[in-house]
Amino acid sequence: MNAPDPDWSLYRSFLAVLREKSLSAAARSLNLTQPTLARHIGALEAGIGFELFTRSQQGLAPTEAALELAPYAESFEANTAALLRVASGLGQAVKGTVRISASEIVGAEILPPILAGLRRQHPALEFELVLSNAVDNLLRRDADIAVRMIEPAQDALLARKLGAVGLGFHAHKDYLAHAGRPATLDDLAHHSLIGFDRETPAIRAIRSRVSGAEKLHYSFRADSDIAQWRAIKAGFGIGICQIGLARQEPDLVRLLPDTFEFTLGVWLAMHENLRATPRCRAVFDGLAAGLTDYLNR
Repeated sequence: MNAPDPDWSLYRSFLAVLREKSLSAAARSLNLTQPTLARHIGALEAGIGFELFTRSQQGLAPTEAALELAPYAESFEANTAALLRVASGLGQAVKGTVRISASEIVGAEILPPILAGLRRQHPALEFELVLSNAVDNLLRRDADIAVRMIEPAQDALLARKLGAVGLGFHAHKDYLAHAGRPATLDDLAHHSLIGFDRETPAIRAIRSRVSGAEKLHYSFRADSDIAQWRAIKAGFGIGICQIGLARQEPDLVRLLPDTFEFTLGVWLAMHENLRATPRCRAVFDGLAAGLTDYLNR
């Protein structure tokens, strides 16, 4: 008689150990005991016939078999989460969980008041918010709805362009009081600049608009948009941020407006199969209205 397939909970334990690199940390993340987690890994290894981890100085190292299994286990995890979200909102009522993916700044600074309004309108709604500048795969159901700064290229998506967001140089008035205000792009070389640590295609596109950008020295480097935003508001120096967001901060001053402005399109997307799901349709329409209002201010 064939052995039964390993239970999903074993794959969940496998992913936790893969991510945490230790049994104790993985057990804490799942609210399990370490012996229970060890039994899960042993049962999964027995079920598939391969060793999944070896001990190393850095903790538990995944074997080649573990690395090959990982993407399938992650897909299993994402589909299970999507199934539970769909099940939570079955029926015609606007209720259940909607998972939203957005960039750090959009998710942390712009979406919360919009979501608060949606929650007041539909008290049975719940939200999961994923803050990431990476593009989540909506076809794989990593998220139900995504706010993106690039046009969605995947088929089978319901996508709507909401407008564009402008980016510009800004600094706190206290910083300008002691460092002076740059009159030209060349003057930026004499200021404390805030920028990214690692370059991305979007960053290269922005830098291509700044003459002599390759010669500029950044005194504060972070790959987190939120960290850069906080540094600008703290008066560290000059950085690039959303013009509309900075306009809400009376102590921030826009610099070189006639010389530099960069725009990014804003799209809202979800899987077309979710269009008839009441909770997703309500959140999609609510986000579209709220973000359009923000972009038009």
